[in-house]
Amino acid sequence: MKPYTEMTADELRGELLELKTQYKKVQALGMQLDMSRGKPCQEQLDLSMCMMDVMNSASDLTCEDGTDCRNYGQLTGIQEARELLGDMMENNPKDIIIYGNSSLNVMFDTISRVWTHGVMGNTPWCQLPEVKFLCPVPGYDRHFSITEYFGIKMIPVPMTPTGPDMDIVEKLVSEDETIKGIWCVPKYSNPQGISYSDETVRRFARLEPAAPDFRIFWDNAYGMHHLYDHHQDHLIEILAECKRAGNPDLVYKFASTSKITFPGSGIAAIATSPNNMEDFLTYLRHQTIGHDKVNQLRHVRFFKDIHGMVEHMRKHADIIRPKFEAVEQILKDDLEGLGIGQWTCPLGGYFILFDSMPGCAKDIVARAKKAGVTMTGAGATWPYGNDPHDSNIRIAPTYPCLSDLETAMKIFTLCVRISSIKKLLEEKHNVEAEV
Repeated sequence: MKPYTEMTADELRGELLELKTQYKKVQALGMQLDMSRGKPCQEQLDLSMCMMDVMNSASDLTCEDGTDCRNYGQLTGIQEARELLGDMMENNPKDIIIYGNSSLNVMFDTISRVWTHGVMGNTPWCQLPEVKFLCPVPGYDRHFSITEYFGIKMIPVPMTPTGPDMDIVEKLVSEDETIKGIWCVPKYSNPQGISYSDETVRRFARLEPAAPDFRIFWDNAYGMHHLYDHHQDHLIEILAECKRAGNPDLVYKFASTSKITFPGSGIAAIATSPNNMEDFLTYLRHQTIGHDKVNQLRHVRFFKDIHGMVEHMRKHADIIRPKFEAVEQILKDDLEGLGIGQWTCPLGGYFILFDSMPGCAKDIVARAKKAGVTMTGAGATWPYGNDPHDSNIRIAPTYPCLSDLETAMKIFTLCVRISSIKKLLEEKHNVEAEV
């Protein structure tokens, strides 16, 4: 089909009339399809059901070192869990603390702690006149909501195909001591599915921040979430790179099994330097005597080792790969060549990013909702929900069944076409009025 951007106003009006007829038919079906969040589907959750059978009332809940997991103790987590998560995160078990089920909770707690008590003896952030955070955009809305909650000023930094624009990051961090951190999703990023290049990781490790309490919040949420066995992104391990660069304390690295086993009942962890770890333990000793060791042991006995986890993630990939491929195929079939949008084709993670024509994202999402398809809110991928271009839309393919997803995407592309034509007609009208 001829690109919309090359059509005359009359051609666009004719196309719009046909698309509106299709849209009314879709609305009449009364569908209710939700693809607003990146949640595992039921089939993915079922993969972990056998974890409920690895222990029962007759099970020995004693760890290899003699710890009774039913009782108090083991503040940093049982050794077996630290080894399993260490292999998953590519870090030494001694540099890991095992928490509860949510890495997002650990991130919130970390911001809360440094807000009230500071980082390694530095001034608590709450006592400073201004605190800023760098936010690669498009990015993860829940990260942004944490810093917004604490009143931290968020500064957008554009993402590139290799990660955040490091020229901007290096300049801002080195010149402004009020910048205290940066959010990062370094592998299969949320929402683009981008993985940081080797050069980007090395430049992060060699940052020279003006603030001595600057930290990189490295959320490696999708480190094992590949879609393909042999075509995968690879990421340099950041803590080792920081140590080589003489910046061992620069990073807090977060991860969890939330999208590996049960999102509501997984185990989370942080990997960091010995100095940072001791700083964490100063508050953790007051917060808890130990997290859920029974759940830690259950995960260890279910996976046995990292090889069991890798095989488990292959099963996840087999379930969600067809969904990603279906989304990409429908976008290609319905929109390619029209000049009204572009999208990412990630090799892993949980999202695809669609970029509409500027000024169309909110209308597309609202129009899709009226037709029965709930998407992630337009603007969610920017701090304060403010996408200055009104173009980013996050597509979350994992939760719906394949047939529902295909239906939802056909509705989505229909909405993209309608909104784009309306935008183009508006622009043509403005040009004509000026003439």
